[in-house]
Amino acid sequence: MAGPFLEFERPIAELESKIEELSQLAADGGPGALEAEIEALRAKARDMRVQAYANLDAWQKTQIARHPERPHFVDYVAALIDEFVELRGDRAFADDQALMGGIGRFRGTPVLVLGHEKGHDTASRLKHNFGSARPEGYRKATRLMSLAEQFGLSVLSFVDTGGAYPGVGSEERGVAEAIARSTERCLTLGVPMIAVVTGEGMSGGAIGIAAANRVLILEHSIYAVISPEGCASILMRDRNLAEDMAKAMKITAQDLIRFKIVDRILPEPPGGAHRDPAAMIAAVGDAIEAELNGLSKLGPDALRRQRADRFLAIGRA
Repeated sequence: MAGPFLEFERPIAELESKIEELSQLAADGGPGALEAEIEALRAKARDMRVQAYANLDAWQKTQIARHPERPHFVDYVAALIDEFVELRGDRAFADDQALMGGIGRFRGTPVLVLGHEKGHDTASRLKHNFGSARPEGYRKATRLMSLAEQFGLSVLSFVDTGGAYPGVGSEERGVAEAIARSTERCLTLGVPMIAVVTGEGMSGGAIGIAAANRVLILEHSIYAVISPEGCASILMRDRNLAEDMAKAMKITAQDLIRFKIVDRILPEPPGGAHRDPAAMIAAVGDAIEAELNGLSKLGPDALRRQRADRFLAIGRA
């Protein structure tokens, strides 16, 4: 089983537990024991999963986008980027591991890669601050994007954050200014930039590395100016209304493609990206390759114009 299961997946979880129990009994009973019954239950579980994931509301998609076993930045880098060399530090204060970056080869092409990393267990989540970057992370991103332009490297960014870190120290060191500078650097790049929202893309913490020529989003990812909990707290003074806010904010991939905020939705395996991370990562790689091929014919000025036109068109009839 791929756990933990979400609340709406409870019937599927119960069925898969039964399958595991029967599989153990079958192993004890020898070859062929209970094979037909187990295969019938597996088929039923697959059908239930497909049906459940075909009718998700915005809050359920929010839960999936935050699933701890979704592929993270380090997983995409390990599978898609050869000869990866991590580059650290903002050359001013510190290195922020919530926002990582480096150079490597994507299917033979030299690239610069950026992304939020949340971590997979307690130790790594603390190390990466749950993907919530401080100003140092965005100043590092700005530095690395300038490096990419200097050496003619395409930029790939992987967005997965609940927002930039709002602590006192972060504010004192100018997190808003750092995000603005990083966003500006995205928009002024003379090299191709592709952003992929792989989980949750919340607030300026997301847009700081997502103002790209092409913005892709996984089928069950979310992208918004603020988290549902933050919206509920600020507008309604009640964090418990987050589910209602998620449904009202139009944060799902299907809403975003309709509003032309994102350019392409990448289908996820049945049950979400965490059900088959290898297949999801491979599909993301194929999509990035196709988008890079499309942008490769554009020169620096054309890339800047395309990027500017793309963002200026959002919200216009």
